[in-house]
Amino acid sequence: MPAYYDEKTKTWFCKFYYTDYTGAKKQKKKRGFKLQREAKEWERAFLEKQQGSPDMTFQALYDIYMEDMEHRLKPGTIKSAKSMCKERILPYFKDKPINAITPADIRTWQNIQIAKGYSDGYLLQIHRTVSSILNYAVKYYNLPCNPCSKAGGMGKRTHSMNFWTLHQYNSFIRHIADIRAKAALDLLFYSGMRFGEMMALTLKDFDFQANAINITKSYYQNTRTTGSPKTQNSVRRISMPPAVMQEIQAYANKIYGLQPADRIFTFTNSLIRGNIKRGSEKAGIPRIRIHDLRHSHVSLLIDLGFSPHLIAERIGDTVQMVNNTYGHLYPSKHEEVADRLNQLIVPN
Repeated sequence: MPAYYDEKTKTWFCKFYYTDYTGAKKQKKKRGFKLQREAKEWERAFLEKQQGSPDMTFQALYDIYMEDMEHRLKPGTIKSAKSMCKERILPYFKDKPINAITPADIRTWQNIQIAKGYSDGYLLQIHRTVSSILNYAVKYYNLPCNPCSKAGGMGKRTHSMNFWTLHQYNSFIRHIADIRAKAALDLLFYSGMRFGEMMALTLKDFDFQANAINITKSYYQNTRTTGSPKTQNSVRRISMPPAVMQEIQAYANKIYGLQPADRIFTFTNSLIRGNIKRGSEKAGIPRIRIHDLRHSHVSLLIDLGFSPHLIAERIGDTVQMVNNTYGHLYPSKHEEVADRLNQLIVPN
């Protein structure tokens, strides 16, 4: 693995042959390294990515994994995953061959993360990310086993959530003077749509005659792009209260030069977060996140007696998700079952 010095530029470069995925032999040349060692390390990392052997470094595996996932996951998801890996995972494993990472290494890394005081949900998320990357190596690059399986997990999925009741929301919304924020907050609370779905809405997505909204896309603030919504179930048509639709139409009429294909809401989430903070303080109610408005909508529908199936269709998710996430909000029917059975045994 030789490296060469360029007298003209006073830098090092590497030049070598490799076999690509089609079996063709190709030459690769990379210039501009200040040190000979840097040129050799770049060549080694490049060959590891091409060969994909189980003794490649975790960094090489990570690069392959992310390059593959960029074709399969949404840009915002990739950006978040890369940020998490850069801060929480790569500093510990990047230079270690993946077949040399032991369950003990994983446990040590887990203990470091736990000691930092992260939430159970976040600990679970970063553990799943490491495990997914190593599972990718098991599946495609002959890593014998995933050390995360023997090490066990960390963190746990929490079902706790915050939401406002209708009374709390009404006391809060009275303190919102910004017409942009009020229109968006009413839309989120009374539709249950995701924030990205709302941000992607254009004028032509609103059917003011039928009081309905067509959800077909989502806006990703991290990349400032509009793309497909979160899941296939997310494409849907939501029937809305006429009062909310009238408010949205009045707001849209005040936007100068608004065209049918233009987005109605073009602010950032900081506008909504700021209004939630100030409004909740004035109303004397607990502060919630933007996404908790979605939880608030589902809670309201459950309180009104609607079924999980209808709720799932409305919020663009599955019945299983509704039951798993919101099942504890449904009133228990066990005592009612016992009473009805008792009436069969001891008639009135």
